[in-house]
Amino acid sequence: MVSRDRLYQTFGELLYVIATSDGVIEKEEVHTLEEILKAHPKGQEIKWSFDYENANDSDIETLYKRVIEVFSDNGPDEEYDFMIYALTKIAEAKDGIGSKEEKVINSFSKDLLERFKKDIDNLFNS
Repeated sequence: MVSRDRLYQTFGELLYVIATSDGVIEKEEVHTLEEILKAHPKGQEIKWSFDYENANDSDIETLYKRVIEVFSDNGPDEEYDFMIYALTKIAEAKDGIGSKEEKVINSFSKDLLERFKKDIDNLFNS
């Protein structure tokens, strides 16, 4: 199980991945992110992580792999519903969901589910 602080930090990293997936972070995406995070109790921590990755111009492929690893280590969590909602809203913020953004959202769900299935198989086959 991952610490809650690490989980929320990872949320910020994934939101950075979606915002950057089309090449540039638009001001509409940042505004939408800030509005969404106002309603989340850990919104400031999530935004700090997003801003950190943005300031460091982090590689989104490496970051995405790390996100999946952390979420996999954490296991199923009700917070993932919020994450999918936030990803979708940020992707829609500027001219609707583009193909690269849609790919990140779909890949996140698929990759995480596959990772959980693999972990369960390993558990039962050990």
